[in-house]
Amino acid sequence: MGEQAVKVLVCGDVAGELNALFKRVESIQKKTGNFDLLLCVGEFFAATPEAEQEWQLYKSGVKKVPIHTYILGAGSPETAGKFPGPDGCELADNITYLGRRGVFTGASGLQIAYVSGREAARESAPDHCFASKDLTDLVAPLAIGANFRGVDILLTSQWPKDVWRFANKPEVDTKSCGSGALANVADRLKPRYHFAALEGAHYERLPYRNHTVLQENAQHVTRFIALAAVNNPAKKKFLYAFNIVPMKTMELSELVKQPQDVTESPYRGLAKGQEGAVKGEEPRTQFFFDLGNTDGAGRKRPQQGERSGPKRPRKLAPLPPGVECWFCLASPEVEKHLVVSIGTHSYLALAKGGLNAGHLLILPIGHYRSTVELASEAVQEMDKYKEALVRFYRSRDERCVIFERNYKSQHLQLQVVPLPLKSCASDDIKEAFVQQAQKRKMELAEIPPHSDLKQLVSPGEPYFYVELDSGEKFLYRIQRNFPLQFGREVLASEALLNVPTRADWKECKQSQGQEKAACERLRKDFQPFDFAWED
Repeated sequence: MGEQAVKVLVCGDVAGELNALFKRVESIQKKTGNFDLLLCVGEFFAATPEAEQEWQLYKSGVKKVPIHTYILGAGSPETAGKFPGPDGCELADNITYLGRRGVFTGASGLQIAYVSGREAARESAPDHCFASKDLTDLVAPLAIGANFRGVDILLTSQWPKDVWRFANKPEVDTKSCGSGALANVADRLKPRYHFAALEGAHYERLPYRNHTVLQENAQHVTRFIALAAVNNPAKKKFLYAFNIVPMKTMELSELVKQPQDVTESPYRGLAKGQEGAVKGEEPRTQFFFDLGNTDGAGRKRPQQGERSGPKRPRKLAPLPPGVECWFCLASPEVEKHLVVSIGTHSYLALAKGGLNAGHLLILPIGHYRSTVELASEAVQEMDKYKEALVRFYRSRDERCVIFERNYKSQHLQLQVVPLPLKSCASDDIKEAFVQQAQKRKMELAEIPPHSDLKQLVSPGEPYFYVELDSGEKFLYRIQRNFPLQFGREVLASEALLNVPTRADWKECKQSQGQEKAACERLRKDFQPFDFAWED
């Protein structure tokens, strides 16, 4: 397998710095051996007299290019005149212009798709831009048929828009950076490597998968890498070296191996738009009610180091017409004496009829049925509550299990149940859930790291989800006759909490006075971990 590997160098914007580039390439080849080809993304030329003189030396053959070099077209009007037209051609010995768009397949079988320039504002694209027809003509011949797996390498001068989604953030202006059309091309062509430039930044995104977990067969991952300009003063990385075995010669099992840090595809679901607030409805307003120590007038007594005065009122999300919900904070049905903490988009409450004294719920403030229906800001805040609760329970020598049942439930509830740290190891908890599921002939599938529940389940689809504080996550797609108390039954079992009589919450009811006292104790204990305490 190693003998078939192609040794590739990729460079960012050369911008006329030919001497600096090829000197660096020669130095690398002396240390590591010769590479098979050099691919240049971004601007290769520069519109200056010095750069033109340098280019003429290579064009005339006075200076030699030490490696087969393939370049993209112009990225600006100033350099467009350096290229004879949209079709590829040889510009000098060992320097080949690939063309405006197309596919290059080497003798090894390595398949390289490419798009030069920037996205045009209109269909009649200038020489340094590409139009939608260019992308259609590129994608259509490749992505036809069930046997298409993807391409080995995709070269684009411009970045694809939102490539950083679900991953590490780049040091660029994410509002203005990138082309939505190129994001669609990357999604369709499924490159194993995607290189871009033009932003003056070096950015290596975490690899992302090209299939939907548990719904599609495994496919290879994509690595997106943006490179800086040659000779940039900040010394950012402008050259990337790697070995690649052409996809056509690889075994499928080897091709689809998933690295540990893989994420979901940044392009999935973007075309559907982002979820937001309900339109056309006037939100119901309710003022924030105090959860801390209060004086007789209901105002919070300031503690040492705190500022005095009432909190600012917060508007709550609207309750849909005709809905009476126990868990919407805008609803008169909600039992406010159970509330432990309130954030901007979510809140924490004592579970009614809890499995134990520390059993809590994380809930959205507005009316949502499941995690997959939530807006991103609500998901992020609920994740903050999860992290805070993990720290809180660890301070009490406990670990926690989080589960959600999106089946015959009106309002999203993330159940958070603490277990003794010493007697309940993560493996014990995992085994208890898996065994109970097998007894009921249910397939509880483990979710890969960095996956997003929204990518696995469609809104409205029933499911059971469980998450351990070790980071392990499991999903069951509910078919029918799902036991409503499944999560509680597992945790109450002899293998874990050993309180089987508490599997049904109705058997664990307390008086309102007992609930108030329990909630006040939890609120006080959780306060050092509560990020929303003074928001």
